[in-house]
Amino acid sequence: MESVLLFILGVLVIVVGLALSIGLHEIGHLVPAKLFGVKVTQYMIGFGPTLFSKKKGETEYGVKAIPLGGYIAMIGMFPPRKGEAVRTASTGFFDTLVQEGEPAATKKPSAAATMVEDARQASAESIGAGEDHRAFYRLPVLKRIIIMLGGPFMNLLIAVVLFAVLLMGFGAAQATTTVGSVSECVLPATSDRQTCEASDEVAPGAAAGLQPGDRFVSINGTPIETWEQSTEIIRDSAGDTLSVVVERDGVEQTLTITPKLTERYVLNDAAEPETDASGDAITEQVGFVGIGTASATVPQPASAVLPLVGQTIGTTANIILNLPQRLIDVANAAFSSGERDPNGPISVVGVGRIAGEITMMDTIPAADKVATMLGILGSVNIALFVFNLVPLLPLDGGHVAGALFEGIRRFFAKLFGKRDPGPVDMAKLMPLTFAVVILLGGMSLLLIYADIVKPINIFG
Repeated sequence: MESVLLFILGVLVIVVGLALSIGLHEIGHLVPAKLFGVKVTQYMIGFGPTLFSKKKGETEYGVKAIPLGGYIAMIGMFPPRKGEAVRTASTGFFDTLVQEGEPAATKKPSAAATMVEDARQASAESIGAGEDHRAFYRLPVLKRIIIMLGGPFMNLLIAVVLFAVLLMGFGAAQATTTVGSVSECVLPATSDRQTCEASDEVAPGAAAGLQPGDRFVSINGTPIETWEQSTEIIRDSAGDTLSVVVERDGVEQTLTITPKLTERYVLNDAAEPETDASGDAITEQVGFVGIGTASATVPQPASAVLPLVGQTIGTTANIILNLPQRLIDVANAAFSSGERDPNGPISVVGVGRIAGEITMMDTIPAADKVATMLGILGSVNIALFVFNLVPLLPLDGGHVAGALFEGIRRFFAKLFGKRDPGPVDMAKLMPLTFAVVILLGGMSLLLIYADIVKPINIFG
């Protein structure tokens, strides 16, 4: 029963943290919108039916039933069609809209055209008498960009704060000069086996008597201050006899170790094997002893926060850039016997399940559980930051791209002495927007299904 309650607690932490992240994201839009004079009629967390709301001033604040996002409603999101005024109101997103002087019996607009006109009409109807100057589309380009970037920027700020607390308050796992593991045998990097057999050669570290818990003091008279320092000496000393001083149970001991020349993967900065043009992992011949470091959680300086944020942004952007293939992999795993990629995309359901499993594990100290939650929420906010910058409507990046295009178009018109082309008609992108919404919905359903029937196993 206790483990179930801990699981629920972990899920609730993520749910509340995600709700706060979404709420702050929308505040990132709300504050500059109000500062720039745009009328905001709604501030909502979630979608679908409204659970509760309260109107304060001209804005209705509330929570809706489906906690998969949020929005603020600004009047006049789209400009009217140039040279024409829409006279009849739309009764639905896909309903036919009849223009002035265009008999409905002789000309029926396409579904795409109807979407565009419905969007324009809804935008026009949101503007009350005397409020045209407060419409979003009336703002200068820079102010519109600031409003739309306010949400993603808030998520980035949240991530920076969470990672700062994580690194500076709790610390990060860091290699020490203490031996954490000793291999029993020598296995090349390309070996299919992970366990030793009686015929395998004994690893040099085990043969020399190294034990987990031994702390390196010096190698061939060189004081050892970092694990990387000892690794570099060992890799460059294949076949050479090394005099190694270790501290064991408070007493220094001298061991003699001869690293063996063996094949190891060439690793990149992310500690992953580098590959050649054909995609094969690159290996090299280096000295090998057969030991691994014992890590310790060490508080980090403030200078470590932004590099971690940048690394997480890069990882997230890579996932998004390769999203089609990754979703195919998820689908193959969900509907077959394949395994999920532990570094692949997951849904809110998957994030909550992972958080619940972590909180219910009695082998993990409470401080480490809190640190893990901070890391998860920080990563979620980075994902919200990066994903919302994708230049497609209805994402924030789509509005930013439209405003930038308008600014560039006006700049060149002014440069060549031409008439101001006016605002970009973003309503024309409504059919594409609808397609993006359908794709995002399908992606969400696929990930949720996969996280239920074939969840990622982060514990091996």
